[in-house]
Amino acid sequence: MYKISSELSTSLNYTESSNNVLKILHNECQLKCGMLTILDDERDILLIKSIHNPSPNPVMDEKQVYYKVGEGIVGDVLKHGSTIVIRQLGNDARFADKLALYDYEKPYICVPLKDGANKVIGALSAQPPQCRDDSLAALSKFLEMIGNLIAKNVQLAHKVETKERQLVDERDGLRRKVRNNYSFKNLVGHTKTMRQIFEQIRLVSRWDSTVLLRGESGTGKELVANAIHYNSPRANNPFIKLNCAALPDNLLESELFGHEKGAFTGAVKQRKGRFEMAHNGTIFLDEIGETSAAFQAKLLRVLQEKEFERIGGTSTISVNVRIIAATNRNLEEEVSQGNFREDLYYRLNVMPMYLPPLRDRIEDLPELAEHITKKLSMAQQRQVSLSDNTLRLMMGYTWPGNVRELENTLERASVLCESGIIGPELISFSQLESQMPLQPAKVHAANNNHFSEPEPSMDEREMVIDALERSGWVKAKAARLLNMTPRQIAYRIQIMNIEMKQL
Repeated sequence: MYKISSELSTSLNYTESSNNVLKILHNECQLKCGMLTILDDERDILLIKSIHNPSPNPVMDEKQVYYKVGEGIVGDVLKHGSTIVIRQLGNDARFADKLALYDYEKPYICVPLKDGANKVIGALSAQPPQCRDDSLAALSKFLEMIGNLIAKNVQLAHKVETKERQLVDERDGLRRKVRNNYSFKNLVGHTKTMRQIFEQIRLVSRWDSTVLLRGESGTGKELVANAIHYNSPRANNPFIKLNCAALPDNLLESELFGHEKGAFTGAVKQRKGRFEMAHNGTIFLDEIGETSAAFQAKLLRVLQEKEFERIGGTSTISVNVRIIAATNRNLEEEVSQGNFREDLYYRLNVMPMYLPPLRDRIEDLPELAEHITKKLSMAQQRQVSLSDNTLRLMMGYTWPGNVRELENTLERASVLCESGIIGPELISFSQLESQMPLQPAKVHAANNNHFSEPEPSMDEREMVIDALERSGWVKAKAARLLNMTPRQIAYRIQIMNIEMKQL
C-alpha cells in the first residue's frame, strides 16, 4: 500500500503511474494481469488505459479493445457498480476473453472506480492465484482500496486537465481579442501621411528592428507600438510596457533589470526586471527622452549586447527582446544640448516613425470621431452619434491634445448626452479663443457637483436669441449675423442655457 500510494502521488499522469501500480500488484501481491479501464463519457464505453501483460507477444493491441455497458465482467461492473469476485474464471459465462491473457482455472476480481458522487468512472481488475475463500475476500478488499486510490488520482488528473484546457482556451481567446483590438483595421486614417505610417507598421512588424516612435503627446504612439507587436511573429510572447518618466533612476533601474535579494533596503526577495519578463517578446519604453544620462549609459549596453545583471547580482542574463521606444521630445536638440547620449540616439533611431499631430491631418477627424463613438456605443450599450453641426464645430478646433483630447471630449459629451446624438452645445474644448469675453462655467462642490452657469449679460443673451430667431434657429446663419464663428455661437448657446427650437 505504501509503495502504491507513493507511486500515485508522484505524477498526475494516471496512465503512467497506474502502469507502475499494476507492476507492483503483479510482482509483490501476486495479482496478475492487472487492467485499468476508464469510462469514456462521450461514447459510454470503458477504454483500456493501462494493462500489465507478462506475455512478450500480446494476442492483440489492447488500445483497440473496449467494453460496452453490461459487456463482459468489466461491463457488468460498470453497469451495476459493485465488485465481482469469481472463484474459477472459466465457469462464468459473462467473461469476454478479448485479450486472451487470463487463466481460466484461476479466480478473477474486478472492482469499480467511483467518484465523489458515487458514479462509476472505471474498473480495476486482476487475477489472483488459487487460494481459500477468506484469502480471496481479503484480496478483493485490498483491490478495492487500490481502486479508490486510483480513482482519486484519475479525478484529480481530469480536473487539472480540464482547468488547463479552460486556461488555454481563455488565453487563446484573449490573444485573439487583443490581436483584433490592435489589428490594422483599427488604425484609423485616410490621409497620405497616415497611409504611409500604416505601410511602415506593416513592414516593420515582420522584423525585429528597433523602432523609435516620435510625435506629440496624444498622437497614438502606444497604439502603434501595440499594433507592431501584435502583428509581428512575437505576438504570442510578452509585450511589456514601461513609462520611463514615471519613476526615478534608482527605481527605474530595478524595474528594468530586476534585483537580487538583499541588494538594497527593502529587497526581501529576488525580482525579475521588465527586460527579463519580456524575453522572446517586445518591450515598449515610453518617454525615453525623460531618462538621465546615467541611466542611458546602463540602457545602452542592454540595447547593444542584449544582456545585463540584476542589481546586486553577478551573473549575466541574456535576453532576446525587441525594443520599441517612444518620445515627444526633439532628440536631436537634446543630443546637441548634452541631455541625451548620442550613441543611444543612434542605437534607438534604427527605424524612426513620426506620428503627425491631429491638426495636421484634420481630414481624418470625421473618421476618428466615428471610430470613437462606436467604442462609446459599445461601452454605454446604446447608440451614440454626432450631429453634422458638431462635426463642423470640431473641425474648426486645433486639438492641442491630439487624439487623446478628442477621445476625452467625446466621452465627456456622451456622458452629458441623454438622447445619444451629441450636439454642439455639449462640446467643450480645453482651450478657449482669446477673443471670447465669457468665461466657462465652474464646478462647485457645494452644489452637489452640478454646473452653475455664470450670469450672462441680458442684452447679450437677447442679442443671441434675436439672431437665432432671424436666422430660423440655424446656428451658422446666426453666427454670420453676429460676426462670430459657429463655435463661438454654440458656446454662447451652451453657457446662456438657450433652448434651441426645432422647426
